Amino acid sequence: MKKEQGPAPSRRASDRGRYGRLSRERVLVSALALVDREGLSALSMRRLGAELGVEAMALYRYAASKDALLDGLVEALYLELEEKLATVADEVADWRAGLHRVARATYDVCLAHPQAVPLLATRLLAVPLARRPAAVLRDHERVLALLRQAGFDEATTCAVFRAFTAWLLGYVSVELRPVVDNPDETDPAFRLGLHRLSARELPTLRETAAALAERGGPEGLAAGLDALLDGFTSGSPSAASG
Repeated sequence: MKKEQGPAPSRRASDRGRYGRLSRERVLVSALALVDREGLSALSMRRLGAELGVEAMALYRYAASKDALLDGLVEALYLELEEKLATVADEVADWRAGLHRVARATYDVCLAHPQAVPLLATRLLAVPLARRPAAVLRDHERVLALLRQAGFDEATTCAVFRAFTAWLLGYVSVELRPVVDNPDETDPAFRLGLHRLSARELPTLRETAAALAERGGPEGLAAGLDALLDGFTSGSPSAASG
């Protein structure tokens, strides 16, 4: 009588793909590239594994879940931000110039990876402060240190930090919101889909739609940031002199 065999031992999925052995950095870079090309909806462990030439199970050593992988994409964006900031060799002595530098670098990273930008809201809303990726925490520290350098007290530092973050991420989100209805149309009105907007109920929106279709760019970002900071420094001689 043939002896009954027990269950086969589980096989550990190999993490050696078509480009060699995986690393967390390679996994995140590939995930970000996939999202850049096809959007967040295309990202899954199975699809990313296929991109890297490994089984999906091999990826769980580098991201324990889909949420962890999404947090990793946020980390990748902030690591790219750090690289951009590091290209400026000299320290920025003026705190406002430092905030402008952070804002512009963040803007550039976000416009380079528009499909991943929604994660800056959704994931950071879901993850408590102490559990955010280290690169995100270093960005918080960088901005808070600049505000303390400006001479703000703790309460004002927190208020400016919140306002700065809201303006920066809000501005980027507005820049990336689609306005063009049909890119293949040559007629501006049909290109923007103005025929879909009621002239009676939305006259101002119809009138300004063409202008809204143009991005405000880094100039708009800087102008808004200056206006915001002016509001905090107008009654603070020490900060205003920074």
